Amino acid sequence: MDEKSSMDKKNRYIFGVTLVASVGGFLFGFDLAVIAGALPFLETEFHLSPAMKGAAASSAIPGAIVGPLFGLWFADRLGRRKTMMIAAFLFFASTIGTATAEGIWNFNVWRFVGGLGIGLAMMSSPIYIAELSPPHKRGALVNVNQLSNVIGINLAVIVGYFFSFDGWGWRWMFAAQAVPVLFLTVGLMLIPESPRWLASKGRREEALAILKKVNVAKIAEQELSNIQKALGTATGSFSELLQPGMRKALFVGIVMMVFSQINGVNVILLYAPSILAEAGVSVGSNAILSSIPVYVFIFICTVAAFGLIKRFSRRGLLIASVCGMCAAHLLMAFILHGNWSPMATLVPMLLGAGSFTLGLAPLSWVIISEIYPNHIRGKALAVVCFFLYLSSFITAQLFPMLTDWFTRQYNDPAGVYILFALICAACVVFSWKMIPETKGLSLEDIDSLWADKSVDKARHSNAFIKTE
Repeated sequence: MDEKSSMDKKNRYIFGVTLVASVGGFLFGFDLAVIAGALPFLETEFHLSPAMKGAAASSAIPGAIVGPLFGLWFADRLGRRKTMMIAAFLFFASTIGTATAEGIWNFNVWRFVGGLGIGLAMMSSPIYIAELSPPHKRGALVNVNQLSNVIGINLAVIVGYFFSFDGWGWRWMFAAQAVPVLFLTVGLMLIPESPRWLASKGRREEALAILKKVNVAKIAEQELSNIQKALGTATGSFSELLQPGMRKALFVGIVMMVFSQINGVNVILLYAPSILAEAGVSVGSNAILSSIPVYVFIFICTVAAFGLIKRFSRRGLLIASVCGMCAAHLLMAFILHGNWSPMATLVPMLLGAGSFTLGLAPLSWVIISEIYPNHIRGKALAVVCFFLYLSSFITAQLFPMLTDWFTRQYNDPAGVYILFALICAACVVFSWKMIPETKGLSLEDIDSLWADKSVDKARHSNAFIKTE
């Protein structure tokens, strides 16, 4: 077999493995969008108040908050792959439970169980993909998780539209999740464990065999040597997260992922049919149908993000993305305050969703999967994901109540979007001041970036430079 054919085979192998691992992202996206489509019907069937509506929309998120706390033990003790298998089981239980729920509180409990699966999957999948990926492909491969997430969103919207009828329609929306859950379960039986996790457990030969499947033998052996060298000086304890260099890395990861949830675009996606319905588009299938352009546009932007991540610096793309989101919120506030046509709200929704998907959405996961050393990556990601889903829960819970409050007090919900614009502006400043450039570095090189304090140099250089 010639060198080109060999590399093509390796590329197909790693893409296939990444595709399976990213099904957790698919299920997260599906869950996000399917509740958006089902919410108007749940509101009618169970007579939900604004607070109860927020609870139904966000009921999976407390599970996602708790999930990483279990996940940090599972990922380190059992492995990344087995952690994803546990997530798949929880997804299956939630699928059955939500589809057959007899009341809103019973429904919320099963959504909580699904949230546990989300917490486990969204912590372990990016780690797994990053640990298996060659450095020059890591950004694009971790973004496969985001692409899978967006595909899940789009399919959930289509499912939501076809099942948008009174009675049992919303139940079929949740039951449809059984298909990707089955794919994830079967796929996880066929993929290997993370080579870096295997190396951390002293299983050198197994780790080397997997590394050779994704790279040429000489590079695989050198990579394993670097991994073992990094492991040799580490304890892997929680106390290491509080050491000077790692403390800064932990702070950066937590704040960046909190920004990724409280920026306002996520709740726009979560409540898209409801926002359009409240803006004047009729409730039910018409509101779902009207929101489809938003989700299709997200898919297009996610595909475009692969090229942008490859071509531009992490920091430059991240900052440009958040600036676009800030502009979208200001435009939404202007449109709502001016009582424009209901369909005009699609413009800021598209601008915000596109900006988010081109930068902050994929890069937040790429960066946090890169910036922590192998021996504490699971623990660091568990802490980061805990804060991520906590902030997501608070935002999803408060959004309908804040919108209702602004509408009652000022007869205008525009104030909510002014608030989100201010949050995005703060995110721009944080990204400029605190986020280091990690593009093209091996995971072990990024470890030393924090340790030797050269992070300041990386943070302030090449912010918007194109890189090949």
